[in-house]
Amino acid sequence: MIDLYTAATGNGRRASVMLEECGLPYTVHKLDLTKSEQKTPAYLKINPAGAIPAIVDTEAAGGPLTLAQSGAIALYACEKSGRFLPRDAAKRAAAMQWFLHAMSDQAASSGALFRLGSLPEKPAAAISSFETRLGDMFRYVNNRLGQAEYLADELSVADFALYPVVASRTALVESTGGLDNLKRWAAALAARPGVAKGMKVPA
Repeated sequence: MIDLYTAATGNGRRASVMLEECGLPYTVHKLDLTKSEQKTPAYLKINPAGAIPAIVDTEAAGGPLTLAQSGAIALYACEKSGRFLPRDAAKRAAAMQWFLHAMSDQAASSGALFRLGSLPEKPAAAISSFETRLGDMFRYVNNRLGQAEYLADELSVADFALYPVVASRTALVESTGGLDNLKRWAAALAARPGVAKGMKVPA
């Protein structure tokens, strides 16, 4: 069994979506970030960084495995289940390219927007800069999705990594305009039972 420590954020939902899509049973442990429950001594033993999500797989080969970072958890779920990672080397490399774009470019920019928007003074110039950056990346992905149904041709971990970012930025998607391919892709993912269930975690 996998214990998932999470909260209602894009990073947290990336982990729960992957666990659902990979068909891996898990137990949810909800952390209230507004009460700094991710900083308690008990949780810091699981993830010393004091961030969510994290998992503990008590049935991992070689003994219990503790893992943090939503991207690492996504890849672990794929490896454990044998799903959503192409076996062909070239296709796997393409999936990794789009996965890393989702994690290091899009998720990072969306996270910066969230943090800036949470500041009391809400710096308008910085927020505008990150909105422009994220909008440009949405156009980049939209162009790719005009050539293929999914980011790496076949449905892969890259799609599930990016989806929580797009789902949380629907207003920016609309204001950017001209993103019909991205919208089609997002609707297809949203219709998947695993995605729909994972996006509701924690309840």
